[in-house]
Amino acid sequence: MRAAGRDARIRLGTSISSVFVRSAPTIGMAAATLDQLSNGRFILGLGSSHRVQVEPEHGIPFVRPTARLTDTIAIVRALVRDGVVSHRGETITIERFDLWFPPLRSAIAIYVAALFPRMLELAGQLADGVLLTWPTPRAIVRAVEHVAIGARRAGRAATAVDIASLIPCAVADSVAVAREAMRPAVGLYAGFFPRYNRLLAEAGFEDAVRAIKEAFARGGREAAAKVVPDELIDAVALAGTADTCRERLAAYRGAGLALPIVSPRVVGPDAKLMAMKAIRALAP
Repeated sequence: MRAAGRDARIRLGTSISSVFVRSAPTIGMAAATLDQLSNGRFILGLGSSHRVQVEPEHGIPFVRPTARLTDTIAIVRALVRDGVVSHRGETITIERFDLWFPPLRSAIAIYVAALFPRMLELAGQLADGVLLTWPTPRAIVRAVEHVAIGARRAGRAATAVDIASLIPCAVADSVAVAREAMRPAVGLYAGFFPRYNRLLAEAGFEDAVRAIKEAFARGGREAAAKVVPDELIDAVALAGTADTCRERLAAYRGAGLALPIVSPRVVGPDAKLMAMKAIRALAP
């Protein structure tokens, strides 16, 4: 909320807000509030999250995630448009939720987090944008294709859907230092999250992610990080000097990425310094 009032130009977004751990009206109310505070610069990112988080960490059954996402989008859109919503969907029923204040705009951009064809096509049908994570440039090309399929299915132009992605990033004076900073994040995502394990396996790193998953099961994040190969880091992240990261970012844009969202994924005592270095190096 503080960031919304500190700048008048930069767009603000949630990254990926889970449709399981907050109710749909709560998400819509928060989105309308932040849109008002930011004077219309807010983007709502929605995703289904992961069974390995939703069930054990929140105690909520991870049931019919695609239908729940669809219901949530409909509820949020109606609430922002009308200020009040009633909804009977496949997974969510709402009996008149009233916002109690007039939204700034009648529509807020909704980006849907997607990794695989089914969800990419759903984003093309329903969303204003798709939000990718840990992509290779080739994955960007495939995502554009599937989003276009979904858009055509809904009678929309493919250009109506923004192609955005979180781009994990670590900028340092040497490639080796940047890779080391990025290694724990790759180890966590490949080792803990089944969907990201599959995503990276399908990107051509099946043996690597199998080893990472086994290491994570034995020794957690630290063990997983130790077996992350440089080639995997280079394929799915920006990790290197400012110049090499800018070149890599240009490759993503060339593959069809319209909105790269630089996402520093660094830990340790120098994490804040490295994050600021990445932002400065890659700012437009």
